[in-house]
Amino acid sequence: MRTIIANEITNVIKNLCIEANYSLPNDIEKSLSKALEKETSLICKSALEDVCQNLIIAKEKNLPICQDTGMVVVFLEIGQDIHIEGDLNEAVNQGVRQGYLDGYLRKSIVKDPLKRVNTNDNTPAIIHTDIVKGDKIKITVVPKGMGSENMSVIKMFNPSVTKDDIISFIVDSVNKAGSNPCPPIVVGVGIGGNFEYCAYLSKKALIRNIDEPNTNEFYKVMEKETLEQINKTGIGTAGFGGTITALAVNIEVFPTHIAGLPVAVNIGCHVSRHKSIII
Repeated sequence: MRTIIANEITNVIKNLCIEANYSLPNDIEKSLSKALEKETSLICKSALEDVCQNLIIAKEKNLPICQDTGMVVVFLEIGQDIHIEGDLNEAVNQGVRQGYLDGYLRKSIVKDPLKRVNTNDNTPAIIHTDIVKGDKIKITVVPKGMGSENMSVIKMFNPSVTKDDIISFIVDSVNKAGSNPCPPIVVGVGIGGNFEYCAYLSKKALIRNIDEPNTNEFYKVMEKETLEQINKTGIGTAGFGGTITALAVNIEVFPTHIAGLPVAVNIGCHVSRHKSIII
């Protein structure tokens, strides 16, 4: 049994919060550069140039890529052969607290959703824990901006619907979102499970490398078809029109009940931030 001190997790979370806000994952950054090459609209190409320049400046000057530094979502894949010495949830939140204070990141979390008093340290985080084999912990920090999060949609479909019906729902959700989630976007889709689990799947889909399609051929094709339809909507970068509205569609699935077919769409803006580390 391997022992990990909670303070070690705090330090990792702190650094990941800062790094995730200062620089994008390589797959997202490369995809934005490719989008700039492919875009045919001059106004969208100009906007994409600004987006790419912003990434360079943020990385060079250690500044947040976006003013909305997000509500922190933390995915923990914890090996079953690990003993954590200390309070895990407090260790995670202390890491977020230190990261947002030391990194001079905007604190956007209110303690009560109706009374709206800021916690002043961007805590608490949303923590998802999964127990896996082994003696390591994989930590993924996702500072999720609310502009794109507000465009999330969930629908409890009748199980008789077709693949094309679901694609239409996804594309319609993106159409209704328009320019609000700051396209070009990444679209995370969860299919199956139940009401809350398909939403979790859609968020988890956003952290999958966009260069790695679904391993199931059926869903790989569905991702491709959905992306093609989204990019025909004409929304384009920042809503200016053009050929590139989305960089990728990632679909994650889970078994579900015979009487249901839940589908969730979670949109990530062009600043689709996440960083991972294994300890």
